[in-house]
Amino acid sequence: MTSVPAVLQSEWTKIRTVSSTVWTLTSALVVTVAMGAGISALMRSAFDDLPAAERITFDPTVISFSGMVLGQLAMVVFGVLVVGTEYSSGMIRTSLAAVPQRATFLYSKIAVAGLLALAVGLATSFVSFFVGQSLLGEHSTTIGAENVLRAVIGGGLYMGLIAMFSMGVAAMLRSSMLSLGILVPFFFLVSQILAAVPKAKEVAVYFPDQAGAKIMQVVPGSMASEATPYGPWGGLGIMLLWVAAALTGGYMVMKRRDA
Repeated sequence: MTSVPAVLQSEWTKIRTVSSTVWTLTSALVVTVAMGAGISALMRSAFDDLPAAERITFDPTVISFSGMVLGQLAMVVFGVLVVGTEYSSGMIRTSLAAVPQRATFLYSKIAVAGLLALAVGLATSFVSFFVGQSLLGEHSTTIGAENVLRAVIGGGLYMGLIAMFSMGVAAMLRSSMLSLGILVPFFFLVSQILAAVPKAKEVAVYFPDQAGAKIMQVVPGSMASEATPYGPWGGLGIMLLWVAAALTGGYMVMKRRDA
């Protein structure tokens, strides 16, 4: 039986030596911070032009996380590449020959990549927050304000979980192209469109991205956002269930199908 530490070391070596995964994580941080900074600066200058209701429920923490929409895309790509590249390159046969215990192989890969995504997510979240608040000026908040630290840490958890969810989907579909072809439209078109349709949004609020994003909200109903039947931690819990389901599905497919 292959030892778990050896498998973890092997997976770490794979990830850090593949330039595409390194650049994807780097881009997640850079584009998230940059977009959040730009929108924070814009919001500071346009604050007085906002409708009264939006000024009252203004959430400076959420504004600083405006770049998460692009950072989320980078995390989806990272998660898919970590698993999907094994299949597209044919390395999956070698990997499973070296580590026949498929649960050990898959979950070691997810553990290493997931922890790395979480670390980058937390760094991105904290940098985005502090840069954004510095640009919001008199409309900013502080890390010590009520629920703000929870939201900032939650932003990092959200990015890490998006990557892990994508890994599970890629393990089920066994293809990078197919996984990206489903996940990108789902998160950036289907989820957003359904969230704006009166009847459909009652279902869309339970999608992983919609539910998970609640953890980053400090002011309830901020910026005219819709009320949900769950709070920040409830939303994160729903997202965790999605992640668990995807990872379980990925393992079941890997267990029952040949490389």
